[in-house]
Order: sequence, then structure tokens, then C-alpha cells
Amino acid sequence: MTMVPIEAPAAEAEVQAFPFSGSSYRGPAPGYDRLRVEEPVARVPVRGGGHTWVVTGYEEAREALTHPGLSRAAMYGPGAPEFEGFLKAPPEMIASMDPPEHTRLRKLVTKAFTVRRIELMRPRIQELVDGLLDRMAAGGTSADLVADFASPLPLTVICELLGVPVGDQEKFHLWARQFASVSGPPEVAREGAAMLGMYMTQLIAAKREEPSDDLLSALIAARDEDDRLTEQELVVFGYALLGAGFDTTACQLANSVLALVEHHPGQWRRLGEHPEEVPDAVEELLRGVNLFATDTSGFPRLAVEDVTIGEVTVPKGDPVFIILSSANHDRTVFVDPGRLDFDRQKGDREDRRGHIAFGHGIHRCLGAPLARLELAVAIGGLARRFPSLRLSVPESALGWHPGDVNHSLTALPVRWDDPS
Repeated sequence: MTMVPIEAPAAEAEVQAFPFSGSSYRGPAPGYDRLRVEEPVARVPVRGGGHTWVVTGYEEAREALTHPGLSRAAMYGPGAPEFEGFLKAPPEMIASMDPPEHTRLRKLVTKAFTVRRIELMRPRIQELVDGLLDRMAAGGTSADLVADFASPLPLTVICELLGVPVGDQEKFHLWARQFASVSGPPEVAREGAAMLGMYMTQLIAAKREEPSDDLLSALIAARDEDDRLTEQELVVFGYALLGAGFDTTACQLANSVLALVEHHPGQWRRLGEHPEEVPDAVEELLRGVNLFATDTSGFPRLAVEDVTIGEVTVPKGDPVFIILSSANHDRTVFVDPGRLDFDRQKGDREDRRGHIAFGHGIHRCLGAPLARLELAVAIGGLARRFPSLRLSVPESALGWHPGDVNHSLTALPVRWDDPS
């Protein structure tokens, strides 16, 4: 299969102040290129003063993600350092915890959020995809892929998984978008989180009275001996899952389709003709398409002791950012990392290594199986139905939501009529 360059920008001569500029959906900020080669664990200046450590290499990132001396909880505690574009999660959120609190919560949640439960959703996800594609086809030969497909699919899936009534889904859409904003007025993100929390509290109370076959009811019932989730843990996990399960999947889906139809049309058509290749394509898209709009939004930690990563020691009290998108472009692990190569996972290739788009270790994303399933069904169905899909405007004319956690398109205008 032909491999086409993503055309990542050349490395910069000097390290910028963190957070670096220049990140796009096609790859991490170019400032990481030199660091991966020369300083995969580097101390860098921060905009506005101070410093942080950034981990950019693949092996170093995996090591840092599992090091007990790098604390998630301390990064979200009182007096922790603040950064531009930093989404500060509630302390009750599973991503904000360290063992043993994290271990307890993850064990309880895993009892309800099982791989089997997710796989049983496949027929329903396929039904939703087919319905959205039918509606697009009935509307003519053009559509906004964000509004007509990439957003409604994961929103409906996560709301049905949690047991959110259909009539309330648009409210969740608005609140989740507010919660995802990290560079706008702080009160906007706080309002989104507050509204999500208030609604989830009411929904949990209703599920206690009348349980049904949904994840929220299963979470309420989940027990480990005499232990169970507290009310606040249920509320926070519910709206965290909504935000992660909706916004991240919607952005990853739209950005992946954009990368394919604009820069890899041959591979797009191949996916429609060879659906068996879609799962490998999804893994490569997760590795190569950069979700995070700001590296301060993902996976920061605080050193609670002197921590050695690779050959570098990070002093106690210093913040550490693990740049997953950079690690996934490490050329010592992935041959030609700037290329989308759907054959990367096949045979005995040297770069047949797993990406870490979902993290690694105890904080690896719980929703990874659901995201993979949705992306595979959606991309496979779209490529099969519309093999001539292409942008109906120049890529330079596309708009992006400013200040969001993820690279988030405002719209993705596409056509699928025969260009000849």
C-alpha cells in the first residue's frame, strides 16, 4: 500500500516556552522533534515564568506513565502549579487519583464497564451509523460531517450507554462543549461542569428508584465486598465519561476522516473495498492523528519524590507533562512516523509497536474499547457508502473551535458525488 507523508513541519532550532505552539490534527508541535532526539526528558521554560518537564520519547513516556513517584492527585491538589490551557479535573475524577483510591474506584467501575458490555453494543452502533448515512444520502450529495455524523453518533451512543433520555441529549451536547473549553472564560467551563453534575445527580436518583439495563444503573449496583461508589464518585464518573466518550470520539472521528479524504484518498477508497483493513487503519489513525489541541490538557503529573526517567532525574516538586502525541511520532520506534501506514501492524515489521494514544499503565483509558468500536464501525460504514467522499471547501477554509482541549472542527463540509 502506498504511504503518503503527513508533512510534519521541520524541528525548531530552539525550545519554545511551554506549551509549545504549532500543534495540529496532523501532528504534535514541531518543537518536540528536536527534543525527542536530543532530550526526550527535558526541562523547559513555561510561558509567564517558571519551568516544567516534558517527556517526548516513546520509551520514556511509557516509563513515566507507570512511575509511582509521578502523582496525578498531587497535580490537582491545592497549591499545585497552574498552566495555560490546563483543564483542572475534579479531585473525585478517576483520572485525578493515585492508588489506593484510584485502585478502589477503577476496580468498582470495571465491574460495570466491561468489554463484553461494549461489544454487545456493536449491532446498535451499526444501526445508528446506517441511519445517519441514510439521512445524509437522502439529503443530496453534500453534508456537514460534524453536525450530521461525527457528533450525533458518539453523543447518542454515550447517552444510551448511560441511560440518558433522548430528549436531554442536546443539553449534554452544549454542556460537554462548555466543559471542553480551556482557554475561554473559566466560568464557562465551570458552568458546563456544574450543569453536567447537577443533571447527573438527578439522573442517578431516578436510576436508584427505577434501575434499567444501562451503565449508570450498573455503576450504582457495582460492589466490592462492602464497598461501592459514593454519590459524588458516581456523579463525576458519569459526566467525565460523557465528556470523554462524546467529545474525544467526535473529534477523533472527524479529524481522521479529514486526514483520509484530503491527504490519503487512495487509502480511503481502499477501506471501502477492504473492510477487513479498517481495524488496523483505526489503530494507525489513533497513532498518527493528533487529538490534543493543547498538551497541557493531557496527563500532567507532579513529582512527589526525585524521579529518574531514562537517564534524567526530575526533582521532587516539579511538574511533568507526558506528550503522548510526540511519543507516538518517535522515529526510533515507528518507521517514518509522519506517514499514515495502515500496514504498520502487519507481519513482523520492526515498528509493530502499540501506540499510547489511550495512555499506558493504571490510567489507561477505560473507554478505549468503546472508542475503537465506534471509530471502526463509523469509518468502515462511511468509506463503504461514500468512496468518493471529499472536502467541498479548501482545507484552509475549515474552522476550528479555539481554546478547546481537543482539535475540534466547527464543521466539515463534504461532497460525495462523482468528481468526473
